Amino acid sequence: MLMWHAGALPAALLYAFATLSLLTVAAYAHDKRAAIAERRRTPEFTLHMLELLGGWPGALLAQRWLRHKNRKTSYQFAFWACVLLHDASLGHLWKQLSTAASH
Repeated sequence: MLMWHAGALPAALLYAFATLSLLTVAAYAHDKRAAIAERRRTPEFTLHMLELLGGWPGALLAQRWLRHKNRKTSYQFAFWACVLLHDASLGHLWKQLSTAASH
């Protein structure tokens, strides 16, 4: 969000990340309900793709709020890898936008 305040990222991107976070919270809640009811679960790959695309803040909130996917070490490793990859990509985008704006 700091990048958005600095004017480097378009507001539309911020809204896209907020929307992805809401969708990610909904996906976690759906998966938690399915786990409790012993129904078909949301694939971890799907959850990780939502995180990687920008929904990781919602995933972090859902992990704490719903107490879901927060103890499984392998899942947490992949989750934090998604956060790092997303932030590195966003940092690269910011750098590209900053360079283009200065020319």
